Amino acid sequence: MGVQENVQKPLDRLAEALSPEMEAVNALIRQRMSSEHAPRIPEVTAHLIEAGGKRLRPMLTLAAAKMLGYAGPYHVHLAATVEFIHTATLLHDDVVDESRQRRGRPTANLLWDNKSSVLVGDYLFARSFQLMVEPGNLRTLEILSNAAATIAEGEVLQLTAAQDLRTDEGVYLTVVRGKTAALFSAATEVGGVIAGAPADQVRALFDYGDALGIAFQIVDDLLDYGGATETIGKNVGDDFRERKLTLPVIKAVARATPEERAFWSRTIEQGDQRDGDLDRALSLLSRHGAMEAARADALRWSATARTALANLPPHPIRDMLSDLADFVVSRVA
Repeated sequence: MGVQENVQKPLDRLAEALSPEMEAVNALIRQRMSSEHAPRIPEVTAHLIEAGGKRLRPMLTLAAAKMLGYAGPYHVHLAATVEFIHTATLLHDDVVDESRQRRGRPTANLLWDNKSSVLVGDYLFARSFQLMVEPGNLRTLEILSNAAATIAEGEVLQLTAAQDLRTDEGVYLTVVRGKTAALFSAATEVGGVIAGAPADQVRALFDYGDALGIAFQIVDDLLDYGGATETIGKNVGDDFRERKLTLPVIKAVARATPEERAFWSRTIEQGDQRDGDLDRALSLLSRHGAMEAARADALRWSATARTALANLPPHPIRDMLSDLADFVVSRVA
């Protein structure tokens, strides 16, 4: 399982179509991540924000608003809000997971310390709430503030569910809808709301973002067991080492023999990992077709995202968003 060479093209096309708006978002981010009294804040923030991320989530907000004819300035504020929320969660996640690499670079908590990462993440959350208020739209404020709470709830649920072999695919989906898909769906939904779109179109944008986010996370889980380190921006097998029950493992556990289940219990539940355990885990995933089954799930969610777009008016950006849904799953072949 690896990354195809041509899969960045849909995202690049979307970025090109939104280039002026994204320049405005980036300028606003740089302005709002500054701090008059605490220079460590822009240092830590810049390390992550300027690490070469694709800005997918804020682009979704800009795409939704532009596709539906919005001509005002506030989709830029909402897109920057989305990016700040995302960056704050990454800073916190790396502390919780004790991660050492993010986007191919050392994590902020490794370069500075856990306290700095947590507090700067808190600062970015506060900045995001300042930004989301400025458009003066109560509905977008409700959507984004609810998303921030849902993300935190999903992360807490993952703390208890990720190392419990009783965790099934239903619980996994709840976690993913919280920690990942909630921000995707909020990003697309607020773009429609700020554009004044009718309710059915706003719902279609929510459905698209929700399905895209779920597919995105499933693929991310797959890449952890089958991607190249330089491609995924973290070390292969990090989820296993961090004892996370992601979808491929959940599928393998469901089909495990008693002896195999004992292996998963030792390595995931008890945290007793030894040399060769990652290779054994990969072998079990292969034996039970867990990777292929998870990829099939990702393909179904990608199809759901594309179907949602049918309720939106024809537009070149709509076609790009459809291609983006294909791109997400084509990262694994």
